[in-house]
Amino acid sequence: MKSYLGLFISFFLFFLSVDTVAQNVRLKGRVVDRDTGDPLEFANIALLSPRDSALVTGGTAELDGNFSFTAVAGEYIVRAGFIGYEQGYKNVTIGDKAEINLGRFRLVSTAEALDEVVVEGVTSMFESDIDKRSYNVENSIVAEGATASELLGTLPSIQMDDEGGITMRGSGNILIYINGRPSNLSGDDAESILAQFPASSIKSVELITNPSSRYDASGVGGIINIILKKDQRLGVNGQANVSVGTRDKYNAGININYGGEKINYFGSYNYQDRTLFRESEALRSTNIPGASPFLDQDGYGENRDRNHFMRAGFDYTPSENSTFSFYGQANVRERSGFNELNQRSQNAARQLDSLYVRNENDHRSSFNIETGLSFTHDFDTLGQQVFTSLSYSRDERDQTELFDQLFYNSFMEEVPQNFLSQTNIRPQVSDLYIYQLDYIKPFQGGGNLEAGLKGTFGVWDRGQEFFQADEDSNFQPIRNDTISDNFTFREDVYAAYTAYRNRTGKLGYQVGLRGEYTETIGYQTNTDQEFINNYFNLFPSAYINYNLAGPEEELRVNYSRRISRPNIWGLAPFYRVSDLLNIGIGNPNLQPELTDSYELGYQNSWGNYLFTGTVYHRYSTNVQTRVIALLDNNVAVQTRENAASRSNTGLELINQFEFTNWWDMMISADLFYSEIRGENIEAGFTNSNFSWTLNLISNINIPNFASIQIQGDYRGPIVLPQGEIEPLYGLNIGAKKNILNDRATISLNVSDVFNTRVFRITTEDARFDQRRVFNRETRIGTLTFTYRFGGFRDRSERERDSDYDEESEF
Repeated sequence: MKSYLGLFISFFLFFLSVDTVAQNVRLKGRVVDRDTGDPLEFANIALLSPRDSALVTGGTAELDGNFSFTAVAGEYIVRAGFIGYEQGYKNVTIGDKAEINLGRFRLVSTAEALDEVVVEGVTSMFESDIDKRSYNVENSIVAEGATASELLGTLPSIQMDDEGGITMRGSGNILIYINGRPSNLSGDDAESILAQFPASSIKSVELITNPSSRYDASGVGGIINIILKKDQRLGVNGQANVSVGTRDKYNAGININYGGEKINYFGSYNYQDRTLFRESEALRSTNIPGASPFLDQDGYGENRDRNHFMRAGFDYTPSENSTFSFYGQANVRERSGFNELNQRSQNAARQLDSLYVRNENDHRSSFNIETGLSFTHDFDTLGQQVFTSLSYSRDERDQTELFDQLFYNSFMEEVPQNFLSQTNIRPQVSDLYIYQLDYIKPFQGGGNLEAGLKGTFGVWDRGQEFFQADEDSNFQPIRNDTISDNFTFREDVYAAYTAYRNRTGKLGYQVGLRGEYTETIGYQTNTDQEFINNYFNLFPSAYINYNLAGPEEELRVNYSRRISRPNIWGLAPFYRVSDLLNIGIGNPNLQPELTDSYELGYQNSWGNYLFTGTVYHRYSTNVQTRVIALLDNNVAVQTRENAASRSNTGLELINQFEFTNWWDMMISADLFYSEIRGENIEAGFTNSNFSWTLNLISNINIPNFASIQIQGDYRGPIVLPQGEIEPLYGLNIGAKKNILNDRATISLNVSDVFNTRVFRITTEDARFDQRRVFNRETRIGTLTFTYRFGGFRDRSERERDSDYDEESEF
């Protein structure tokens, strides 16, 4: 591995010293948002003939908003454009200068807003870049008072399954980023991580469906990057909010910012106290000799989740070319709950044979801290830049589950000698270190090189102590040495990447290659066994975009290779015993899943209508999937196995309409065909189906009254090796109004208005058929009050007063 790193570092340093000589005259400049000063990455720059506005040449802005391209002498009109903004124009005369600085293009958003509160129009709701889509969610009405996981469920392309897992375009294994970094919070799945972030703390969500080589190769289904709020305005400013929801749901928070000339401090605190109920039903029919042919189950439970989330940091800019940033955050969480499960064994006539009543009391506490620092240095106005960052997070969790199980015979008489009591103690500790170094090198003759190194080092330690008291132990708790266990897992990933981007006329392209070497070692205490799996993979990526009739009409083609590594939840060989007739266990021998992803997309804008269409295909091998086996004692065991392959082929359509300046709508549809092949696991483990998803978001702004938002979605069936997750749908609606001279806002929303988001799963096997229904509390009414304070000028306004030199250079 050292030879790989040495070769890459030599290649990296070589490009630090490379430059090319300009051909003709080089034009450079920068495109930014007029109000915020934020760079508009991938904005289109067109050099037009003043006689007929014909396109002569042009370019595309980089990540920092800077652009550069060459042109021959003459008189031209320069046009800068970006989706959701009014176009900017400048006249330029190119003479004998070697370089002309066009200055800054400060573009104005076309969206109408009321003091940064009203839901913005069609063009600001969704933005599409070369390798990602961004959704502005800070003004989402339907997600007021919700968690990050509930907010994600309202976005196009994203669906949540019955276990809280996230799928995108029908594919799971999604990588979750927080502010561009992998997350390491407490919880067994993505939903547990995201539930610790209130929706009010989120500014935007980026969906990276086919990530390039600059991103981690993890996440077969793509990357979801959650951007938390952080203000940049001068002076003291911020906002506070409080919300109350039906059935004991409370949320309060404050975001505050102090901006100076060279330093910007930010901080936030959010508190959640939410109680949620859940209901479940299941019916399993079997043909096992000696066992009751039917198992009829129903359950009800409630959880109370109290969560404190704190975040603070600063950005220090000692000079125009350098920025130093630091942040720290902490999360303290307490969760308590109960669940009652009734399990009826029934004969062929559906009459009672026996009944188990299993009561559970659960308490969880967790503490998570994360801190990081970064440094950015710009070498020149062309955009040559170095970025480096280091972050560390630690997560500690304790969970105690108490079970009492009663047994009743066919006459509904309790049998005391069959009573049992169980205690399950599950501690967990994890540490995650991430180091990253990125370099960007634009060339004077056109083109842009990116290269970088990254190290991700994680350690997870999970334990389980299980005690049981029954008749055999004289009802005294005895440690069960089979179920009690400990599993430690370490994963180190060393990565290096390079990517080159350029544009020739209407054709833009980006090619990249990422190499990742992974070292993993797991250790199970009970068996005194190590599980070692080291591997090296290359991940190429390629993107091509072509402007057809104009900068707004674009054709895109891309390819990338991805990997999904097994996590601690899928690997740890612990028996999960909350239901003794339905047990889960990890598989420490799981192998990583590899995916080749292809996309062909088209985007165009016609006035107030924006259309995006994408045809995609994914082919995966060693697919990590859940499999259920029924034992002779009628106990179902669910685990993870590597199926041979899976393919997803689909068409995604996104349509945005701005009917008037007060009404817009976004409708997205995803139609796809999925096939999973698991004959390597067991004969008959191959399944396929057609499915589709629909999502609608509509904003209605009634002047001088209120803003209304409606969001609805439908998700078709999801194929599994042994069955499918059946379709579900739902509707959310919300409204908000400015009060107190637009310094405050009051909003009201109802999620899942018709209470239809119920998960139904069917499983078919040679030994059993099972139908399971799982209903989480999703119909929730929330009332929210938000107050804004401050009102100092935006930093970009101060910049506009002193930027006369760039504007008048030519």
